[in-house]
Amino acid sequence: MPMLNFNSIITVTFTLFAVIDIVGGLPAIIGVRQHQANFNPAIASLSAGVLMIFFLFMGETFLHLVGIDVRSFALAGSIVIFILAIEMILGVNLFKSNPDESHSGNFVPLAFPLIAGSGTLTTIISLRSVYGVWDILAGILINIVIVFVVLSSMGWIERRLGKTGLAAIKKFFGVVLLAIAIKIFSNYIKI
Repeated sequence: MPMLNFNSIITVTFTLFAVIDIVGGLPAIIGVRQHQANFNPAIASLSAGVLMIFFLFMGETFLHLVGIDVRSFALAGSIVIFILAIEMILGVNLFKSNPDESHSGNFVPLAFPLIAGSGTLTTIISLRSVYGVWDILAGILINIVIVFVVLSSMGWIERRLGKTGLAAIKKFFGVVLLAIAIKIFSNYIKI
C-alpha cells in the first residue's frame, strides 16, 4: 500500500471541493432534477467519480488520443455550463430528457459538466504535477461521498427553500454560473 500524506489529501480535497462547488451548483442540479424523471444520486455520483478517476490516470492521454487539447476541452465544458445558466435565468428547458435514455440525465448534465466539469477534470490533471496519485484519489473519493450526501438530500433542500426560494436562488445562481462559464471561456480563448 502506498504511503498517503494526510496534509496532501486535505489540500486536494478542499481544492476539488471548491472547484466542484456542489453547494453553488445546487440550483442548477435542482433544475435538472425537476426535469429528470429517473434522478438517481448514486448513479450521478458514481458517474462523476468514475470520470474523475479516469482523468486522474488517463486524462491527458485520452484527450491527446482523441486529438483534443485541455484548452478545447475546457472551452466545450464552458459552453455546456453557459447553456445551463441560460436555462436557469430564462426558465427554459434546453436539455430535454428522452424517455428512451432514462438515466442519461444522471450523466449529462449532472455528472458532467455540473459535478465533474472541465474545470474539475483539468484541475485533477494539474494536481498530478504536485501531489501523489493516491492522495488525489483519496481526495476524489471524499468529494464523491460529499456529492452523494448533497444529492441524496435534494428533496429536503427543495422543501426547505420552497418554490419562491428555489426560483430566486435559481435565477441568482444562474447568473453566477453564467459568470463561471464566461470566466472559463475567457481563460482559454485566444484573442
